[in-house]
Amino acid sequence: MKLMHKLTYVALIAALALAACAPAATPTPTQAPVPTQAPAPTQAPAPTQPPAPTATSEPTEVPLGEPLKIGVLSDLTGGLQLFGNEMWEGLQLGFDYATDGTLVAGNRPVELIIKDDTSNVDVATAAARELIEAEGVEILIGNSSSALALQVQAIAKENGVLYFAAPAASPDITGKNFNDHTFRVCRNSAQDSLTIGKWAIENLGKNYLILAEDYAFGQATAAGFQAVFTALGGTFLTEAPIFAPSDTTDFTAYINQIKDAQPDGLILIWATNTSGTVLFKQLTDQGVTGSIPFITGFSSNDTVKLLDPGLVGSVGLIVYHYTLPQTEANDYLTEQYQAKFQKYPDLFSECGFATAQAVVQALNATGGDTAPEALIPALEGMTFEGPKGTYTIRAEDHQALAPMYVVELANVDDPEEKFFKLVEEVSAEDTAPPCSAPDRCQ
Repeated sequence: MKLMHKLTYVALIAALALAACAPAATPTPTQAPVPTQAPAPTQAPAPTQPPAPTATSEPTEVPLGEPLKIGVLSDLTGGLQLFGNEMWEGLQLGFDYATDGTLVAGNRPVELIIKDDTSNVDVATAAARELIEAEGVEILIGNSSSALALQVQAIAKENGVLYFAAPAASPDITGKNFNDHTFRVCRNSAQDSLTIGKWAIENLGKNYLILAEDYAFGQATAAGFQAVFTALGGTFLTEAPIFAPSDTTDFTAYINQIKDAQPDGLILIWATNTSGTVLFKQLTDQGVTGSIPFITGFSSNDTVKLLDPGLVGSVGLIVYHYTLPQTEANDYLTEQYQAKFQKYPDLFSECGFATAQAVVQALNATGGDTAPEALIPALEGMTFEGPKGTYTIRAEDHQALAPMYVVELANVDDPEEKFFKLVEEVSAEDTAPPCSAPDRCQ
């Protein structure tokens, strides 16, 4: 309110006395009276000071909601521990990045609770139930093994919890085994064949053989390679792929089949690190390496270091390598990975990182509501900028699409693990796998 100041002014009136006229002789003039002194002017009151302005109050801070527990299942000590640890490390940094370091999503503090699934189905299913029923987690993430993921996704659906498969890669997870509570931000192995197929047919020839690991991942991936290469004009020299158990220690019988067939290219599909190392050594020792081109996915940095130097110059696909994408998210992942873990991001670090980004974006959209009826629409069709560029979660089957890479092996001993030359970045559109979720695909 504006304060009005009134100044009072006093008007001074001087009274003058008039002399009376005498009637006779001229009187002695009457002395004029001494004029009355005007009173001293009244001092105007000091103006009233306006009140000090009231400080503007800070906006009221919205109190945080209930803590949100997210359960993580990852192989930390079993046969796929290399992949499991990469995903887990990337996941932590992804939550840091997506929440600007606050670990608050949808106005709820996020707590990650991890359990080692050891790539054992019984361990994984028990841990999933414990996380949901005893720990009270509202979202599940994880599993390196596709065999485990196919079981855990059913448990999540049963309990009304969303599950993000990471880095399990079988197409069946978002294909024939699809349920609407499952999402996958990481690649599925059908994208592998689409990444390398065209290059192989154009550069190596048309005749191929597949040697694959005999479990869910290997079986589904082999089927994907057969379908893609056949569609591109390739042929297979055996009616069915050659399958070998994950714990194989002597590959001689399988290697003899390969040498007898003499394909233009050998498609190798193997995930287990321990037996995979044995396989590559025996292929070299028995004269296959260098005589028959391998078509395979390059794996984690530690396994690249174990490759025979004779493979330098070979071309293959890779899901992610820290030297390939030029993005803000990848720069952050690379810098913070070195700071926190004293090493470079690896094959599935990106998978964990991008999964965290999708979870946070969905939670922010729902205000922290984790009910499937809130989260599912927030995730379907979502796009965001992650380590490899633009990711889009396909609404039909909940499979994310992102770029993939064809690379040439440049060396096996670079101290900064810069092992590859980029041959081609293959777009998300060109590596989009066919939708095979029952009753969901157009």
